[in-house]
Amino acid sequence: MGRTAGSGIRPTIRMVAAEAGVSTATVSYVMSGRRGEGGPGVSDITVERVRAAAERLGYRPNQAARAIRTGRTNTVILSLTMLSDPWSLSVIEAVQKTAAPLGITPLILGDADWVKVLQSHDADAVFVDAVTPEQHGPLESLAARGTTLVVFDEQLEAAGFDVIRSVAGPGCTLAVEHLLAAHRKVGCLVPSREGRPPAGKRYEAYTSALAAAGIGLNEDYVGAFDGTTAGAYAATMRLLGRDDRPTALYATTDYAAVSAINAAQRLGLTVGRDVDIIGVGNAIEGERMSPSLSTVGPVDFFERVARLLLKRAVDGGSTPAAPPAVLDFPWQLFVRESAPHRSETNRLY
Repeated sequence: MGRTAGSGIRPTIRMVAAEAGVSTATVSYVMSGRRGEGGPGVSDITVERVRAAAERLGYRPNQAARAIRTGRTNTVILSLTMLSDPWSLSVIEAVQKTAAPLGITPLILGDADWVKVLQSHDADAVFVDAVTPEQHGPLESLAARGTTLVVFDEQLEAAGFDVIRSVAGPGCTLAVEHLLAAHRKVGCLVPSREGRPPAGKRYEAYTSALAAAGIGLNEDYVGAFDGTTAGAYAATMRLLGRDDRPTALYATTDYAAVSAINAAQRLGLTVGRDVDIIGVGNAIEGERMSPSLSTVGPVDFFERVARLLLKRAVDGGSTPAAPPAVLDFPWQLFVRESAPHRSETNRLY
């Protein structure tokens, strides 16, 4: 009668071999998932017997030992600055979907302190969504020591690591111009540190598009917030609660746009009719929600980033590996229900 899990004894590969009536080499081969890669022939019946024995005993392969033996951890690290952002959630979803068939597990870092983590933890590949100027040196040092990195940045060059470049400025201009085709009173939701005026290329796209349309900047229509979803919601409530409220809102991120839609609905406004709202990023959540979010962003961004990251993870030990590169993503406008097209005969509000 076979031993079962829960006995208080940690099962070993020898115990699984004895339970299944095979050698430890066969157990190692089956549990490694390497079947079909030119190893010794193991019948399907034997594979099932080994797996059943491992399940009964509660045996799990020692990942640390496997990493030493193969040079692989079967993990990728995702360093994401803001986990509640639909953009970050879209990255996670795409990577998880791509990684699962490969037996690779994504590990999520929920803050920007990726340098400290990567100096003491290994992974087959790492995605970093933000790099400060102070982190440029550590980034190059990690790449030089062999860490496989895929970095999201508008300005960095491929210096031993891949760069995902997605320049937002022109796309943000498209978003504002889309609203200005039907509105004169266009507000803006923009994150800003307390005590500092709004700034950045995404905000500059708003002010420049207003100027090009001959519309002066109304500071009462600028909803600066603290960078959180709650802050974006509160800023929208203030903007849309005004007697002379804006009839359209340009949000510099999709997460702010989603918060704006929730706030508008709370105020009893019909999004896409009483107020138009557009975001920035083209996150997966925006297309799925109701009303669907009009936005600007790159095409097939999340899927392509996931494929690159997982290819780097799988090919990390291959020789020669493809050299690091810059992958550019041009932006486009996605018109959906929250800011639908209007004909040229529609009056400007």
